[in-house]
Amino acid sequence: MIFKTLITARGGSKEVPGKNIIEINEKPLIAYSILASQGSNVDETWVSTDDSAIKKVSTQWGAKVIDRPKELATDTILNEPSLIQFADQVKFDCIVFIQPTSPFIKSKYINIGIKMMKSRKFDSVFTATLKHWAPKWSKDVKPIEWEIDNRPRRQDREEYYEENGMFYMTSRQQLYKSKLRYGGKIGIVEVPLYDNIQIDTKKDIELIKKLMV
Repeated sequence: MIFKTLITARGGSKEVPGKNIIEINEKPLIAYSILASQGSNVDETWVSTDDSAIKKVSTQWGAKVIDRPKELATDTILNEPSLIQFADQVKFDCIVFIQPTSPFIKSKYINIGIKMMKSRKFDSVFTATLKHWAPKWSKDVKPIEWEIDNRPRRQDREEYYEENGMFYMTSRQQLYKSKLRYGGKIGIVEVPLYDNIQIDTKKDIELIKKLMV
């Protein structure tokens, strides 16, 4: 089976301008995803971007680049159309779709997913972290899915998986069938909490920098 990575990195981040190539511990953020992919058992590592600076950095770190049309790089569009664009132009059996916002991504997690896909027991896999129940509150201070006068105990609620957005894998066939990043029989690559951090805000960047000291 041929596995190819596609890292999607558009240039228009509003929360953190230039987020995908911002320096984290002397490496651009996207480099962590590129290096993890290159160190895994994937056959090729690609970056999909609409941004010339991201393209330059990606090639410097050894990735191939597919140009992402502007209409596939808006604030509101999901990544699935870019996955389809890639599938239309590049041959593979399975795609490893990485979002370059997880600096603690590791080759070993990617290889676990590849092994699961090669077993043919799964059509798709994705990374997630096992979580214990904790009381959640809305912004207007309302309990979310629990009653304030009947607070459940943590041990009485089931553990659950929370997507961490590190990466997704799916077969070419399933991608065309569902037009989604996952579908069919889905498996989970469990990532521990200490590797679960994803960069979305400036505060996340400061946290990562402190953890990497």
